Parts: sequence; C-alpha cells; structure tokens
Amino acid sequence: MKLILTKDVENLGQIGDIVNVKEGYARNYLIPKKLVFEATPANEKIIQKEKIKADKRRKENRKAIDELCEKLEKLSLTAPVQVGEKDKLYGSVTTQDISDLLKKEGFDIDKRKIEISNPIKALGIYSVKIKLDLEVTATTKVWVVKM
Repeated sequence: MKLILTKDVENLGQIGDIVNVKEGYARNYLIPKKLVFEATPANEKIIQKEKIKADKRRKENRKAIDELCEKLEKLSLTAPVQVGEKDKLYGSVTTQDISDLLKKEGFDIDKRKIEISNPIKALGIYSVKIKLDLEVTATTKVWVVKM
C-alpha cells in the first residue's frame, strides 16, 4: 500500500516521504494515528508544501538541538542509591530516575528519549544515550554511588 507520511515515523521515514507498507500496518497503526495520507497526486502536492515547512523548522531547531547535545555531552550525573550487602542495589536506576536527575540540572527530557543498554543494578559509571532528534543522540555519564 502506497502512503505519504504526515509526521516523522521512526524506522519508516520523515514527513512527505512516500512509503510502501503492508495493508495491516497501515490500517491498524498508521491510519488510526493519522500519520499517513493515501498517495494521490493531490495529496502529494499538499504534502510537498508541508515538507518544505518541516525542513525549514528542522533547520531552525537543529542549531538549538546541537547546543543542547553539546551541554549534555559535558554533563555528568550522580545517582545516589541505597545499597545492601556487597554493594548490591535495591532495585535499579531507571530512565525515570535519570530524567529526574536531568530536571534537577535544568534539562527537561522525557524518559522515553533516554536509552539504557543494560539495566543499571550495580554501583559504577554508566554511559546513557539521550535521543534528541531522529539523527542526534547525546551520551552522558551517570555515576551510581552509595547514599
């Protein structure tokens, strides 16, 4: 099924891209969330105008995102946690915990944009990826220490 994207969809494309997807994916996910239009000549003209506007906005926002990425790369967070016998954590450090630490530092980042490769269940230094845009990812250090 040929469709035109109205919003950026991860692992599929950006606004204005014409994509070919299976009918079930389109009918059950893309169309109900209003992420696509049917690929007709009239819709293509409308979306091309939207794509130009989106590219312009993306270029304007790119500078701000790059500055934010630079600040996050320099940032080092400290997560004080309670530990038990042999320095084993009670639970783990989650993306929500990291999001809260970032808010204390003045960065309002949603927990869904934070990626942890393995669960943090021990004391130490961990690299955490923060996805700021489709193409921009910042890496910051998180120090997990005893309370």
